[in-house]
Amino acid sequence: MTGSQGTTSAVGRRAVVAAAGGAGLAAVLTACGGSDSPAPSGAGQPAAGTGGAGTTGGAGGAGGAGQVLAKTADIPEGGGKVFGEVVVTQPRAGEFKAFSAKCTHAGCAVKDVADGVINCPCHGSKFDATDGSVKAGPATSPLAAASITVDGDSIKLA
Repeated sequence: MTGSQGTTSAVGRRAVVAAAGGAGLAAVLTACGGSDSPAPSGAGQPAAGTGGAGTTGGAGGAGGAGQVLAKTADIPEGGGKVFGEVVVTQPRAGEFKAFSAKCTHAGCAVKDVADGVINCPCHGSKFDATDGSVKAGPATSPLAAASITVDGDSIKLA
């Protein structure tokens, strides 16, 4: 009988160790990838140049060229708003910029724009609302520029 008790005890220890390892793995994965919203697909592709007044360089994946994102009055000076895969900012009165809303650190969607800074809620990265450059990490790459046009009081995807 001692042989069967020893086998049961060994199997029980293995099950406990395996369960503990699985729980630890789940905790690590949750900590590394957590986000309140899923990362948008297709955003953050390389910029393809810059345009004239009221436009910025192009990024693929924003979709819906010609789609009205907002009215100019909806974008506060020194701030901005997130529209799905694109964040639109107004660094200075009458100057509108657009960037991918996908953080370059872990792909989370940026949350908001305040005081000239685009904020990522996942790990605290901050980007300049004027040019998308990194102001605070862990991100090390700037947000990709997105193409917009300003037509009267409408801001559209280019």
